[in-house]
Amino acid sequence: MKSRSARLLAVRRVAQENQGKRSAGVDGVKSLTPSQRLALAQTLKIEQKAQPVRRVWIPKPQSTELRPLGIPVMANRAGQALVTAALEPEWEARFEPNSYGFRPGRSCQDAIDAIFASIAGQAKYVLDADIAHCFDRLSHSAILTATHPSPSIHRQLKAWLKAGVVENGELFPTQVGTIQGGNISPLLINIALHGLETLIGKRFRRNGCTGFNSPRVIRYADDIVILHRDEQIVRQCQELVSTWLRERGLELKPSKTRITHTLKILEGTPGFAFLGFAIRHYPAGKTRSAKDTRGRLLGYKTRIVPSPEAIQRHVQQLRTIIKRHRHTTQEALIRLLNPVIIGWARYYACVGSARTFQGLDNRLYGMLRAWASYRHPNKGKRWIAPRYWNFTTGHGWIFQPPHGELCLYRHGQTAIRRHVKVHGVRSPYDGDWGYWSTRLGQHPDVSPRVARLLKRQHGKCSACGLFFADGNRMEVDHIVPRSCGGSHGSDNLQLLHRHCHARKTASDARRSGTYDKRHVTEEPCEGLTLTHGSGAEPGW
Repeated sequence: MKSRSARLLAVRRVAQENQGKRSAGVDGVKSLTPSQRLALAQTLKIEQKAQPVRRVWIPKPQSTELRPLGIPVMANRAGQALVTAALEPEWEARFEPNSYGFRPGRSCQDAIDAIFASIAGQAKYVLDADIAHCFDRLSHSAILTATHPSPSIHRQLKAWLKAGVVENGELFPTQVGTIQGGNISPLLINIALHGLETLIGKRFRRNGCTGFNSPRVIRYADDIVILHRDEQIVRQCQELVSTWLRERGLELKPSKTRITHTLKILEGTPGFAFLGFAIRHYPAGKTRSAKDTRGRLLGYKTRIVPSPEAIQRHVQQLRTIIKRHRHTTQEALIRLLNPVIIGWARYYACVGSARTFQGLDNRLYGMLRAWASYRHPNKGKRWIAPRYWNFTTGHGWIFQPPHGELCLYRHGQTAIRRHVKVHGVRSPYDGDWGYWSTRLGQHPDVSPRVARLLKRQHGKCSACGLFFADGNRMEVDHIVPRSCGGSHGSDNLQLLHRHCHARKTASDARRSGTYDKRHVTEEPCEGLTLTHGSGAEPGW
């Protein structure tokens, strides 16, 4: 907590690397200069005064509701990052193996693979549950008791929790809950919900003599799935979970909590949806049936695909982008669509999504045909097609300008590859850098180019020589800048931390004589960075 290096890293995290680093708190400060960052790191300490957070409302996925988001001031953000860096390694060594949300080195795909491993050999009953308003209603005493911090950290955590929120210029007290948007909030949620898997395992102990297995509990933040072959055991688990949550000021959300079965019809259709995936068993004959560990036919097949709701939301997002840019150029439209398509396809590339990808490409083609026809209402398809689509051998018709290199990425271009679940209770803090650097290259969100660079650089940043850790922002850099004649070839590419890339960009600008303090900041220059959300290939 008193380490100078830890304070510097905490400030770097919130002021340089965080995606929301330009969001202002109640003091209106959006960014810090290098000298201001250094001054903040030198004065950063625990037991500082906690200022209220600024509340904004953002749309909630899959709902018409709005989600409250709190934005602390920069100094409080840095303090939370410092406390998180002190507490997280200890708790990562304690957390249960099937907890996946808001944890370094773990992802949604790990949770889905854990579910697949549990139901692949046997159809089971499922408690699909969601905790209602977990961030907003969690008891402060439950958080502080579960964390069991030192006196100084206890006082600081209590100050942040009780700081209050400012909305429309009015201050509201916070008697319960932790602010969504705070650096330390995800860790506090995981600490408060820690122990559920252990509790159910003790209540329903595994018995090798009778063949009774304990229920499998899989939790991703406030989403909980409990699997077992006995319906009564699952119902008892629901009662146990409700009682356990009540002690923490929480409850299950009735509209999103149900007991179903992966094969049988109980309530509605078989199976359930989790993290945007539809999971169920389908009856199958001898040729398609899955087998158990002894090679016997089970009579059904496990299928995990993108959920219909997730598909519909994605289609609506693509449709909205196309409708809002009816009068833009084809290149600009492609730059807007590509990051959305690539990100969605890579998220679902670890399950059976090939047929879904093909269907989405067909629907997207229809939208683009309507977009092109709207621009040329008096022209036929024979006139329109060659001006917006280019035929290539092996790939068919591609949405691409006649004389341009940029083309639309198709969902079907993303290869389906099985995700390898993280090992048991592994943690990025266990010191096995070889294991974790290899996993970075296998993450679904990492592009093939970034994966190749990770392998070539042995998981290290070319500038500082440090290993890339989970949560680090990685960016692809041109060793010789494009402005100085550098090429796009792999020999001229390297993978850097975001802050290392920003420093190199400023250095390149000085050498080329284009340096201007007003324009060359710690942000990487556009055109040199391939980040998620740019028009180019996303990094991670």
